[in-house]
Amino acid sequence: MSSIQPFHLAVPVHNLDECRVFYRDTLGCEEGRSSNHWVDFNFFGHQLVIHYKAKEASSNSHTNPVDGKDVPVPHFGVVLEWDTFQSLSEKLKTKNIQFVIEPYIRFEGLVGEQATMFFYDPSGNALEFKAFKDINQLFAK
Repeated sequence: MSSIQPFHLAVPVHNLDECRVFYRDTLGCEEGRSSNHWVDFNFFGHQLVIHYKAKEASSNSHTNPVDGKDVPVPHFGVVLEWDTFQSLSEKLKTKNIQFVIEPYIRFEGLVGEQATMFFYDPSGNALEFKAFKDINQLFAK
């Protein structure tokens, strides 16, 4: 794949300190600039900003069925290299992450074979990390 431009994503969090620790220490993202209300992270080469927003009354989370699993929507994440995904999933297991969807392989042996996993940050933002066995199949039909 050719080189791509990094994306910028800003998400709300209701506990800035707890989420700062999660992204920095649990996911291993390097912290950048910050203020009392937001923190920048190098999210696997992309710019993720967590912004403080007071916690609101809980809303019903939405899911879509995929492979017989309830995928949280919305969600965000990143496509990693295969070995990086495997290492991260093992690291998260040792940190006792509560997976919404445990790491597993989709389309095994088929076009688009990929590993995927879902979990929430401490403020309830859903994350998906995935990896393709062959990254050239990222957009394959």
